[in-house]
Amino acid sequence: MRELQCKRIYDAPSPSDGFRVLVDRLWPRGVRREVAALDLWAKELAPSAELRRWFGHAPERFEAFSALYTAQLDANPAAAELLRIIREEGERRRVTLLYAARDAACNHAVVLKAWIERRLA
Repeated sequence: MRELQCKRIYDAPSPSDGFRVLVDRLWPRGVRREVAALDLWAKELAPSAELRRWFGHAPERFEAFSALYTAQLDANPAAAELLRIIREEGERRRVTLLYAARDAACNHAVVLKAWIERRLA
């Protein structure tokens, strides 16, 4: 059974995180690379800069943002590569998608997690 979770990059790494993937395009402020304990930085999976700026983490735009970001993921070859990695890593351990956004419910990692789960089902 594959386990996939989302977690803020600012939260302390834990052995239970398993394979840790940062899914932000920009490196998070104040986080040292060695402390982040990343297995992969998949910055090419983040929403485009234009979409990210338009969304601005406004909850009222989250539904539209989700649809637009999902379309970007569908067209992104890097997303297929992440699915391959998750299929391999997920057989052995949990995969944690890391993000820097403050809102745990309205962010691109939540959309990415749902997109991955639909494709792995």
